[in-house]
Amino acid sequence: MIYEPAFILVFLAAIVVFWSLYIIYEYQRAVVFTFGRFSQVKGPGLIIVLPIIQRKVRVDLRTQVHDVPVQEAISRDNVSIKVDAVLYFRVIDAAKAFINVEDYFSATSKLAQTTLRSVIGKHELDEMLAERNKLNKDIQTILENQVMAWGIEVINVEVRDILLTDNMIRAIAKQAEAERDRRAKVIHADAEFQAAQTLTNAANILASAPGGMQLRYLQTLSEIARENNSTVIFPMPIDLVKPFLDIIEHTASTRGSGRAVTITPPAGGA
Repeated sequence: MIYEPAFILVFLAAIVVFWSLYIIYEYQRAVVFTFGRFSQVKGPGLIIVLPIIQRKVRVDLRTQVHDVPVQEAISRDNVSIKVDAVLYFRVIDAAKAFINVEDYFSATSKLAQTTLRSVIGKHELDEMLAERNKLNKDIQTILENQVMAWGIEVINVEVRDILLTDNMIRAIAKQAEAERDRRAKVIHADAEFQAAQTLTNAANILASAPGGMQLRYLQTLSEIARENNSTVIFPMPIDLVKPFLDIIEHTASTRGSGRAVTITPPAGGA
């Protein structure tokens, strides 16, 4: 009977110790308050939190993935679009995340939505479609500057889909088609120019070489002859027959000059 009070005290002390021990996992931290005032951040591992005197709150430090709901906004070039995104963030300061904001997850989500609409209004549609990484970077930079006071780190922001109206999709398709037609015409015109320039250079080379045109003409006739054609009509270039014409003209002039010796005096006398 003498040892009953001591036994009771030991029993109560054991209960107090049992209720004071907590295990905090590696990905958690415990924010401890003593008489309502912030005391310290404990963990991971086995920690002691005195009952009644102290209170603890677990904060998860793992990276959290949040789907930003679809947001309707107007781009800088007055195009109405719908955009959704994925936000990756984590707590780096457990005390700030619990003390400085009531619900850091909800606050970060709402801030991401408003930031997404704000950034879309500063970019044109073509820029958002062509440079999505720049859009992601702008959103991440703005979020980082604002959630830093809450002990939050924004790891990454990815704009997932940019939804357009049917009229805008048709307009973009027409614009892309017109751009392809323009490029095709430019390429065709450039090809024609290069072909004409090459032909001009070839003609100059053939003209500068004696007999070059005749050799080219004979090569063309040889290529035509290899095909199974019953009839081939081809023009006779004057350069090919000019030597023969010169010979005929020379012969005719020689004969004509011989007759002229006999016939010219009577004609001159007339």
